[in-house]
Amino acid sequence: MTALTDTATPTDSALAEVYHSVESEVRSYCRSWPTTMAVAQGSWLTDTDGRRYLDFFAGAGALNYGHNNPALKQPLLDYLAADHIVHSLDMATTAKTEFLETFERVILRPRALDYKVQFPGPTGANAVEAALKLARKVTGRESIINFTNAFHGMTLGALSVTGNSMKRAGAGIPLVHSTPMPYDNYFGGATEDFHWFERVLDDSGGGLNHPAAVIVETVQGEGGLNVARAEWLRALADLCHRRDILLIVDDVQMGCGRTGRFFSFEEAGIVPDIVTLSKSISGYGLPMALTLFRRDLDVWTPGEHNGTFRGHNPAFVTATKALEIYWQDQSFSEQTTAKGAHVRARLDEIASAHDGVGARGRGMAQGLKFADAARAAEVCRTAFDHGLLMETSGPSDEVVKLLPPLTTSETDLDSGLDLLAAAVAATSS
Repeated sequence: MTALTDTATPTDSALAEVYHSVESEVRSYCRSWPTTMAVAQGSWLTDTDGRRYLDFFAGAGALNYGHNNPALKQPLLDYLAADHIVHSLDMATTAKTEFLETFERVILRPRALDYKVQFPGPTGANAVEAALKLARKVTGRESIINFTNAFHGMTLGALSVTGNSMKRAGAGIPLVHSTPMPYDNYFGGATEDFHWFERVLDDSGGGLNHPAAVIVETVQGEGGLNVARAEWLRALADLCHRRDILLIVDDVQMGCGRTGRFFSFEEAGIVPDIVTLSKSISGYGLPMALTLFRRDLDVWTPGEHNGTFRGHNPAFVTATKALEIYWQDQSFSEQTTAKGAHVRARLDEIASAHDGVGARGRGMAQGLKFADAARAAEVCRTAFDHGLLMETSGPSDEVVKLLPPLTTSETDLDSGLDLLAAAVAATSS
């Protein structure tokens, strides 16, 4: 096991005074990582003092193909140098045409997914808002079923189907027209999670209006890397089908290969009615989001849902190239699955050596859950001091979450896991 050695630890004084004097107190990541980043390449960032950090955060999952991936950067530079369109709302452009053709050919058609593609705006929350709005428009119903510990975004509609009480409180108003249900294994296997949901659907005294839709993450990233079993997801899809309820899968963080296959729901063999994508869909960390839905659900009238930055053409360029490079066949998916299995094996070793620590996750979304929630933050701080970036998640921030770029080499993965193991050992009482 790698032992931690004393290194120069950045402090708040390393941050430019402008952040303290000008930027809002809402800032968060620069508090956890008190240094100023300057350049990045692949799985590494370098700060203004020349200190390198191995990135097991990857822009919260927005950098599945690493920082400044040269195979994506050059087409982007060429596009900009030729004075092609950058901003276009939803006008037809060459970049959007190429993306749509490639997405259909490489992603949708091989999976027999007859989805229409909507560009709702540049963020995952935009994609979720469009999905909720469309579900209500199609069905004429208001209620949405969400799940315990879910996270779907910070806008009002997305917050209404989010579980975290701190984030919900930021809305400042009641968040209505949604009903939380227990996520898979919420009761620790003591009772079947669907009993309550099905029972109140059938009970005229249950107080549950017929929902327009159910929204679910196959792996709850912000919720603490809670993984839904394939059979649970299949049962949910079947329930929705039988009860005329639309199924929305939020694949903002777990899509684009994070769990192995392009869509995280593929393993369960289900076909959602609506899917939301963002984060790594651009391939380069550029703002971009998609809302996908069954062709018969496309009841929008022109301009009924829009946004100024729904046509960000540089993102179309890098997204197209990422699909062409990584998703023409199964090799990248298989490599990601193998890396995920390797990471999990290493995490199981770490967990088995320490009381109150357990490994969890799926694919390349893995982590360690600590019985003492405060220790998770301590592990992340210790790891940062020695050149490894990670964040915590879960309702009490009790999980150290690992989201390294999918392109991270096995050598770098092992280096980071060595640092993590040493940080866990250093914080044991």
